[in-house]
Amino acid sequence: MRALIIEDNDRIARIVAETVQGAGLVADICMTAEDGALALSGVRYDVLVLDLGLPDTDGFVFLRRLRQEGKDIPVLILTARDDIKERVEGLNLGADDYLTKPFAPEELAARVRALLRRPGGALGVELACGNVRLDTTGRNVAVGEAPLVLSRRETDLLELMMRRAGRVVSKSAIEENLYAFGDEVASNSVEVCVYRLRRNLEKAGASVGIHTVRGVGYLLSENEAVGS
Repeated sequence: MRALIIEDNDRIARIVAETVQGAGLVADICMTAEDGALALSGVRYDVLVLDLGLPDTDGFVFLRRLRQEGKDIPVLILTARDDIKERVEGLNLGADDYLTKPFAPEELAARVRALLRRPGGALGVELACGNVRLDTTGRNVAVGEAPLVLSRRETDLLELMMRRAGRVVSKSAIEENLYAFGDEVASNSVEVCVYRLRRNLEKAGASVGIHTVRGVGYLLSENEAVGS
């Protein structure tokens, strides 16, 4: 899953990015409304965290335009404007939630997860495939009754594969969901992450595995269903 943060304060943007990354999302940061619009035109995002005091366009204007274009991405306004009239205006313009600064990172993470759990959202509280379970809130993985410790990137990959279990996921789709704009992505980064996750699942006795579909991508399925 992927979040877009449109925030012109670098320190706050980094705090927001670290918070949503801790909730299991890849985070991209844009400092202007123009850059945010470009990002939204080229990447499918699951949630948008939007500041109102942008240097080139007021956040309300950006939100109105976004909804007029038919984009239904969940939007959380994050702003220092705490007047009740502005809260009402933001929600009436199509925002899904409104949080004022200063904010507690844990509350921001909870609100983002709540948006993604709504009908049509991207997030389920717990995912299960075979004997593998993933708690998307706590980012905890278990095989049977035993906890399985994975890196953040491996957990993100597992979540992506579990959400698309039984379907082939291309390498490009994995890159888009696991790496932000500024991340250094080597030519074999996806292959390395898949290898490590596959090995950890096998060692833990998982009844499902990640199988390579040559020239197409990767598939999470029961171990006996597809030859790797």
